[in-house]
Amino acid sequence: MQTIIILAAIGITLIIFFIRAPTLITRFIGQGAIRVTIGILFLFFVNVFGGSIGLHIPINIFTVLISSVLGLFGVISLACIHLFLLM
Repeated sequence: MQTIIILAAIGITLIIFFIRAPTLITRFIGQGAIRVTIGILFLFFVNVFGGSIGLHIPINIFTVLISSVLGLFGVISLACIHLFLLM
């Protein structure tokens, strides 16, 4: 009797895991894609509006990763690095 209950609990857990796992992976990939897109847009707008003061942040994998992970703070940090260290 106990083995049937344990096997049923394990079976239900596995069914829930296999049904829910693809949705979690899809949600994680979707949120990552949205964050990367927003990071690229932040960098684009900084380059468009910062061009008048000589501010240009290249859009490459490193700057996109920084801006997508850190958000607006990351873009501001990249702009400060460009203004204070590279000019």
